[in-house]
Amino acid sequence: MATTNPLQFIQQVRAEVAKIVWPTRREVLLTTIMVFIMATLTAIFFALVDLLIRSGVTGLLGLFS
Repeated sequence: MATTNPLQFIQQVRAEVAKIVWPTRREVLLTTIMVFIMATLTAIFFALVDLLIRSGVTGLLGLFS
C-alpha cells in the first residue's frame, strides 16, 4: 500500500471536495415535500391494510364463537 505524505493527502481531499455539487434550495424543498407526501401515503396504505386484516380476523373469529 503506497503511503501519501500529509500535504498530498490534503491536496487530494481539497480536489475531491471541489467536485461536490450541492443541491439548490429549491431541490431540497421539493425533495423534502416529496418525502413527506410519500410517508403520508405509506402510512395511509398500511392503516388501510391493518383495518382490512383486523376486520377479516374479527369476522373470522366471530364465526367460531
